[in-house]
Amino acid sequence: MRLEIDPGFTRTEPLPDAGFGALRTSAGNLPLRSMDVRASITAAIAGIEIAQEFANSFDLPLEATYTFPLPDRAAVTALRMEADGRVVDGVLTERAAARRDYDAAIAAGQRAAMAEEDRPNVFTMSVGNILPGERVTIRLSLTQPLAAQDGEITFRFPLVVAPRYIPGVPLPDMSSGTGVAPDTDAVPDASRISPPVLLPGFPSPVRLSLLADIDPAGLQLAQIRSSLHAVAQEGDAAGHTIVRVTPGERLDRDFILRLAVADAAQVTGSLVLCPDDQAQPRQAQTSQAQPPQAADGGGRLGAGAFLLTLVPPVLAPGSPARDVVIVLDRSGSMAGWKMVAARRAAARIVDTLGDGDRFAALCFDNDISEPPELAGALAAGTDRNRFRAVQFLAGVTARGGTSMLPALEHAADLLTADGGDAAARHRALVLVTDGQVGNEDQILSQLGPRLAGARVHVVGIDQAVNAGFLGRLAALGRGRCELVESQDRLDEAAARIHQRIAAPLITGLTMQAEQLTIVAGTVAPARLPDLFAGAPVTISGRFDGPWSPDATITVRGRSADGTPYEQVLTGTAASDGAVTAIWARAYVRELEDSYACLAPAGSADLERLESQIVAASLRFSVLCRFTAFLAVDTRIVAERGAPHRVTQPVELPASWDRPAAPAMPVAMSASGAAGHRLLLAGGPAPSQPP
Repeated sequence: MRLEIDPGFTRTEPLPDAGFGALRTSAGNLPLRSMDVRASITAAIAGIEIAQEFANSFDLPLEATYTFPLPDRAAVTALRMEADGRVVDGVLTERAAARRDYDAAIAAGQRAAMAEEDRPNVFTMSVGNILPGERVTIRLSLTQPLAAQDGEITFRFPLVVAPRYIPGVPLPDMSSGTGVAPDTDAVPDASRISPPVLLPGFPSPVRLSLLADIDPAGLQLAQIRSSLHAVAQEGDAAGHTIVRVTPGERLDRDFILRLAVADAAQVTGSLVLCPDDQAQPRQAQTSQAQPPQAADGGGRLGAGAFLLTLVPPVLAPGSPARDVVIVLDRSGSMAGWKMVAARRAAARIVDTLGDGDRFAALCFDNDISEPPELAGALAAGTDRNRFRAVQFLAGVTARGGTSMLPALEHAADLLTADGGDAAARHRALVLVTDGQVGNEDQILSQLGPRLAGARVHVVGIDQAVNAGFLGRLAALGRGRCELVESQDRLDEAAARIHQRIAAPLITGLTMQAEQLTIVAGTVAPARLPDLFAGAPVTISGRFDGPWSPDATITVRGRSADGTPYEQVLTGTAASDGAVTAIWARAYVRELEDSYACLAPAGSADLERLESQIVAASLRFSVLCRFTAFLAVDTRIVAERGAPHRVTQPVELPASWDRPAAPAMPVAMSASGAAGHRLLLAGGPAPSQPP
């Protein structure tokens, strides 16, 4: 069935044939026509260009809104709008001012585009006054550091914002966005992260083109594999490998490209220095070195950035007695293969425990469940208790909502109930989930103070996983995040998970620079991470004053057996701004997380933090939650007034069980098998089973 809608969306008429996408108007289709992604990968850094093409099939000016994901660690550094032979470069400005200027431009009949960040990995694109029959292309530029662990570099590019569980009481005011969920006291911007969802079974409403140009940069790559998309590979004269997604793929799951390094020993530690002016470095004069400066404004953030990659030593991990609480998400969005994989992952973690360990296993949806014989306290890791836990986990099925915070608070209480000595026992909380919640900030702010030295490790299971939130949660608990996108990769990931829940190899890291002055307060992450087997870490920051090409940073720590650890890294000058963009994104995200933790309490430090975030965002041209990219064409192209507005629906993630299709409506609220409130756009496609 195809639904025909008049240009004012005042009536609907069924048509006998299936149209383009899930909705079809009397004048044409939904506004987003294509998504073109071009990634240039050099070793463990990717430069990305994205082109979103919007078209107006109506007979009046159109304003389109599109909620889309980006890699959570990527820095969005530029926006460009192209239409009718005109090119307008976006300007980064404070978000409130950008919104006012955008609304004024649209009301005046000018063409305009605005990009905003709603989560570290969720963004909103607004494009207004697209004329009838016109196409407008929006280009975004990104710089992304790539994860490297166990001899493998991973490029992950998300393509769909999955429906999220929205807790809380609806707010009485008008919603802040165009999504289907109302804003609530727990998720004040729920309407900005809940786009309407297309029903499954329709031809792809958006044409996807994705190309990755891989420069190994001296690394010997043993294998390049795409986990979830069909791709074609070819080489070029420069020794690069070109990977293209085959035509017809949909924007319904993450694009994941894994680059296996032939000799893992090639992945070594490094220190890259990038002065802001790109000038040749000056010889440092130690006697004139400037003292560290406070990072409290855009003008006091130093003269250059550094990026340090630290590779863990080859040591046997420590093996102190462990207290482990395994928390399994059993909500409706985990239905299907994800629930099977999650049960297996949780059971394997239980199987790694020994008699000297203590543990608890629980699952949650709207409620929390535990094995009756083991409930309420940590149990000894005996064969009998492990069997009871595995038997309990085997019977878990997906249902209900994702009330994650109470479950994590209960797990933290179990770990800290006896006030045990953290130095004697390694305490870990292991969460197995897809992370599809809207109240990320609430969880981080309320859970942080309750961890009391426990580590948080996360196993994210989904083909459209909420990697941004899960990474933030693991970083908060000084743990690791392992993402599993298919059952085929579960065995491979299980070995890594086992390594991660063991004690770290090196703890208590400190840095000391020679011939380089690090600006105080600019290092990201602010709390240096611990080193786990097979998992390199990156640390970035700012330097100031004279510096030398022979500058070094010495990293010291202590191994699990108490022996000292030391690694000296010598600097190499960089000739592009990727290092600066990567640092700026990491630094701003650290400040944003601090802001989120303080916001519920209304701390007096909020204004200072917001000022720091905005100053860094504007100085280094990196988008954040308090700024926005705005492009306004000076030419007036439409009559004054409000254009017709359309919110672009998104695909239901491929790994999700589809909800039952409504019989006729253009847009309706429903509770699907996922237990999330969805806006279902369109009717059932012919030949699709109910």
